[in-house]
Amino acid sequence: MDFKQIQELVKMINKSNISELSIEQDKFKITIKQKDNEVQQVIAVPAAAAPIQTVAAVAPAAAPVQAAAAPAAAPSAPKADNLITIKSPMIGTFYRSAGPDKAPFINVGDEVTAGKVVCIIEAMKLFNEIESEVSGKIVKVLVDDATPVEYDQPLFLVEP
Repeated sequence: MDFKQIQELVKMINKSNISELSIEQDKFKITIKQKDNEVQQVIAVPAAAAPIQTVAAVAPAAAPVQAAAAPAAAPSAPKADNLITIKSPMIGTFYRSAGPDKAPFINVGDEVTAGKVVCIIEAMKLFNEIESEVSGKIVKVLVDDATPVEYDQPLFLVEP
């Protein structure tokens, strides 16, 4: 089972009424638990490996980021109608650049095109480049660098 398949399982569980799903294949076991329509824990265990890899949803850490973004967006509410949100396709750690000494992929005011890398999300020691699905101008970065993010959490606001 690869990372994309795990990601699809998380999406399906998130949209369903299933509270827990366990799958075992050969030497691999995965358990996904959900509480109140929010994926809470994903555990992937290779049977041959001793350590357990765990990616847990960190709702308390994500909540302050979303709460801080809401007051900032309120003054520009009339413009917010036409803004498009780029959301996180997975749970992980958000990075604006490829490394600590590298320039950010994008900054506020930059023009992006569909397919351009806008950030990296690290999940289970894998660094996933996140590409924009829309073209436009970056109006706001909603998440701080090196911060945990949830599945479907808003990352950027784009003006088409």
